[in-house]
Amino acid sequence: MSARTTHLDKGVTSALSALSAAAKKGLGDPVLAELVMMRASQINACAFCLDMHVDIAVKSGETAKRVALLNAWAEAGEVFSERERAALALTEAVTVLTDGFVPDEAYEAAAKHFTESELAHLIGVITVINSWNRVMVSRRIEPGGYAP
Repeated sequence: MSARTTHLDKGVTSALSALSAAAKKGLGDPVLAELVMMRASQINACAFCLDMHVDIAVKSGETAKRVALLNAWAEAGEVFSERERAALALTEAVTVLTDGFVPDEAYEAAAKHFTESELAHLIGVITVINSWNRVMVSRRIEPGGYAP
């Protein structure tokens, strides 16, 4: 077994949780927030966060079909709305940062579907889940430990 720590400072947890709550509230679309959090967690291979956000999404009314197709959202046709696809494309661009920046096309596509405030909160949701992913993956926390 690899070395790991399960310790996480309560101040860090509190700060990340507050950022997550504020970003989700400002976005105003709990199901979309969970789709974004699940997609970033897929990319980052964070089983803990993916497990947790699948549970939250399903409790928020997300369907099993859409959860199953999320990894292939770009090829899933009308299963995801244009707004959702724009958010997922932005999620991938912010999460991967292949060229060191978010391509203008990804940002502009999202800007067509979100107000300036919603877009700022969407970026907040993407940023906070990427932070949580890195915290959990670096500590090698396995799925199943989430309790609401």
